[in-house]
Amino acid sequence: MSAHDAQQRDEYLNRAIRLAVQNVSDGGGPFGAVVVTADGTVHEGVNRVTRDHDPTAHAEVVAIRRAAAELRKFDLTGSVLYASCEPCPLCLSATLWARIGRVYFAADRHGAARAGFDDAVFYEYFAGSRPELLPVEHAQLAAAEDPFEAWKHHTRRTSY
Repeated sequence: MSAHDAQQRDEYLNRAIRLAVQNVSDGGGPFGAVVVTADGTVHEGVNRVTRDHDPTAHAEVVAIRRAAAELRKFDLTGSVLYASCEPCPLCLSATLWARIGRVYFAADRHGAARAGFDDAVFYEYFAGSRPELLPVEHAQLAAAEDPFEAWKHHTRRTSY
């Protein structure tokens, strides 16, 4: 990484950290994120879980939603996500679905755990070592494939 790239990375990470600190002052969670899209536009997000009563309103997801809405597209190829803390599995999944190309983060999941956030246990779940956290069961139904058949035969669908 060039010195210029490292300076830019640190600038956006510090911006995400400032957003997180301000969000705590505003009564929200200690997380901030910045998505910089391929055209150089900056889209910010802060944790709004308690404010919006939305368990999916993590800072990274909020920033991704804003970027997608402002660009009026769901494919954010060429974008970079900068997060004040290591993205949890929810945020990593949203980042993958958005086709964001790179993620940088400042604090890690262990720091979040020391502050009382239980993200670390979710990593255990996805690693397969804590399946009891959320039992998931496949139910075989005759109509299970009907939505996919409807999708395949719909001529005006928008692929993603």
